[in-house]
Amino acid sequence: MDFTHDTVVALQAATALVNSAEEPDTLTEVADLDAVWDEFGYTGRRDGDVAELEAVRALRPALRSLLTAERDEAAPMVNTLLAEAGAVPRLARHGEWDWHLHAIDDDRPLPDRIAVETAMAMIDVIRADELSRLALCAADGCEGLVLDLSRNRSRRFCSTACTNREAAAAYRARQRATPTG
Repeated sequence: MDFTHDTVVALQAATALVNSAEEPDTLTEVADLDAVWDEFGYTGRRDGDVAELEAVRALRPALRSLLTAERDEAAPMVNTLLAEAGAVPRLARHGEWDWHLHAIDDDRPLPDRIAVETAMAMIDVIRADELSRLALCAADGCEGLVLDLSRNRSRRFCSTACTNREAAAAYRARQRATPTG
């Protein structure tokens, strides 16, 4: 399933924000939020202060709940997020992005825009019945979220660190199982 560019970026951003809450928390400074802003190409209002940072941090559990919900649970969550924000979809074009959907005014606070962009992306995921693209990391002890946009649906780990840690553990297990000569 190929999603539109804005859907992919919104899902990647939401996944990164959810995973930033894992230990160690990687969203603790305004500069960390600046990096998220830059990486995912957010536009519109940006306060750039601690209050905005704390509001985005406070949004992470709701994003996690939405991205890990079953299809019939996710749909009403999307509807609630959109209704609470007074979302009105409209076409927008800016920067390097061609026409795509925005559903909230650019002057609304960043956490509101993140919530609405995530909800709009989840509309596509729910309608396509592709919630299996979102899963928990397969690494022991990790609660990170995996967004698998691969063609063969083979992504199992939330990060390169988890992939490498699991590969090293599997290698050590194989070495222990091999009789020495």
